[in-house]
Amino acid sequence: NSSESHNCAKSILTSDRLQIVVTLSEFFNETWEAANCANCLKNSSEGLSNSTVEFLDLFNKSLTCFEHNLQGQTIYLSPNNYTEVCKNCNETYRMLNDLYNNLQRMNRQGGEAGHSAHLCIDVEDAMNITRKLWSRTFNCSVPCSDTVPVIAVSSFILFLPVVFYLSSFLHSKQKKRILILPKRIQSNASLVNIQEKYS
Repeated sequence: NSSESHNCAKSILTSDRLQIVVTLSEFFNETWEAANCANCLKNSSEGLSNSTVEFLDLFNKSLTCFEHNLQGQTIYLSPNNYTEVCKNCNETYRMLNDLYNNLQRMNRQGGEAGHSAHLCIDVEDAMNITRKLWSRTFNCSVPCSDTVPVIAVSSFILFLPVVFYLSSFLHSKQKKRILILPKRIQSNASLVNIQEKYS
């Protein structure tokens, strides 16, 4: 009887005070969900998705490139001089970064696994490690291509108030103030004389 077997399984799983089997099962299920592990798998969960395999392959190539360009040179290099790594591994790193950005874009639209959430934790951690090595450890920073237009627009905006006030000063008419003097009231003595004449 299926109902009896279900009750039997429930009683066995919850027989101990800690309910260790249930607790572990819930923990692993929550970890699986929180890490978005399903996003690294195919729809039927038969294996890794093609994009995940491609990403991990490129990730391994990037790490191999880093190691290859550091072999035998770490003794002679100062901590801030990793120009060989930056120069020789730039293309591999850019390809990995572009692939990661594409995976993020695809995943927002519901990618291969059919889930629309974050990428799985393996892919995100791999990219975080690579970016940390590239920017912090090797100090390989490529100047942004938008730097020149941003500086030009910023300079123009900062210069606008100067132009405004300068043109305002040059084109405004400097009017001289003409003072209008009020007519003075006659003194009280002359008023008294006028009143005496008419009285």
